[in-house]
Amino acid sequence: MVMVINNLHNKGCSPATSTNYSFKDNDNQIWVTRSGIDKSIIRVDDFITISSEGKSIGEYKDLRPSAESIIHCVLYEMFPETKFILHSHGIFPVLISSRVYPEFRIQGYELQKGFPHHQTHQTESIIPVFCNNQDMEYFKKELMERKRQLNNNCFIIEKHGIYAWGNTLLDAKKHLETLEYLCQCEFLNSK
Repeated sequence: MVMVINNLHNKGCSPATSTNYSFKDNDNQIWVTRSGIDKSIIRVDDFITISSEGKSIGEYKDLRPSAESIIHCVLYEMFPETKFILHSHGIFPVLISSRVYPEFRIQGYELQKGFPHHQTHQTESIIPVFCNNQDMEYFKKELMERKRQLNNNCFIIEKHGIYAWGNTLLDAKKHLETLEYLCQCEFLNSK
């Protein structure tokens, strides 16, 4: 996981200590990056345990988790098979989200097959775009109301970044990279 985060940082997807990442261990305990960590030098001990309400617990109870930890908790609750969640601030999803709302529609790209259940590029992929609301209770409600739209294991937050998840780290990374790539293609194609 640390190597994936370092690579995302090196690609410019995690500037200024932004972004957050999490995983569930074999006991279904959620571990999330603590707040303010420079992702270029992140270490395994920069992950802390949190409750299902997004609060730090156990030996980490005095450390501050990411302000968006509740988003991770809601995704784990809605999709119990999920083991990894990646949140990046890639430039192209941020730019695309300023043009499309409440969803990003894409069709005809071979790489769409990087999303679950897509066997062909002819299928239209619809990725939800959420308003960048800092009220996490409101955001939690929005996620739950739009659960059926989250079938590509990713979404965009307007002018903010993306969340992607999977049952394995490879799946979560694949969903994130697929969305990043498609946003880049559409942004550059629309110029």
